[in-house]
Amino acid sequence: MLLCGQKALAVERHVVYTAADSVLVERLLKESKALKPGDNKVLFFARRLLGKPYVAHTLEVADPERLVVNTRQLDCTTLVENVTALAICSATRKYRFGDFLSTLRTIRYRGGKISGYPSRIHYFSEWIVDNTRKGIVEEVEHAASPFVAKQTLRLRFMGDNPDKYSMLVKHPEMVAEIRRLERQMDGAEAYYIPKRLVKDSPETRRAISDGDIIAITTSKEGLDIAHVGFAVWKKDGLHLLHASMTKKKVVEDSEPLGPYLARRKTFTGIRVVKLKIES
Repeated sequence: MLLCGQKALAVERHVVYTAADSVLVERLLKESKALKPGDNKVLFFARRLLGKPYVAHTLEVADPERLVVNTRQLDCTTLVENVTALAICSATRKYRFGDFLSTLRTIRYRGGKISGYPSRIHYFSEWIVDNTRKGIVEEVEHAASPFVAKQTLRLRFMGDNPDKYSMLVKHPEMVAEIRRLERQMDGAEAYYIPKRLVKDSPETRRAISDGDIIAITTSKEGLDIAHVGFAVWKKDGLHLLHASMTKKKVVEDSEPLGPYLARRKTFTGIRVVKLKIES
């Protein structure tokens, strides 16, 4: 056992977690047995995590690379991954912590296999591609309104800024592999909804459903996606349920997504990804 503050981390061959993580996961999966056909599993689980503190870099605690489970502290990506794994387990009637671990590993790692730090999927565009290949998600994209903008990928941020990543600082020999993986995505294209069209319209309501993954595109050099969360429709339009860095916790925004995007100059729009599970 290792001690991290007051939290005892169970460190197994390929997994790091606390007892609190396993208890919460199994409790939530047990509660989900009461869901009725048509209930939204994604939002059911995402709302159970509201209020959890936002903490960045929670996956950077294992060297060599292991599957890190942290349901106590979340960033935007780990919120999406944990909720996705929970929803898949519930939909397939797998309610044990071991089932959750297997599903989370499949989602988080290229081909579902842990083979060092570079095997973790670090860019959300590749996350979409890899999990589409696995049959877990499908992206909504077509050259028709409101998907009228096109993103062409040129991923470079990690390879050009290895000093921003503690694992690459410790292991500079990994940088070449990260750069090779970045360049594999060169030229890939995706249609997205520009932020001026992220509003309450019949087209947007047809394109986006409650619980869809919203991936916010960015103009920042070398990056593809700036932030991710889940779609929630309210009377006044589309809202985001996400792990908020500014609010320091998981929230369901009271403000519609359109104005949220408009205030941020580098945010250009949204890509939409649906989880392929039975309701």
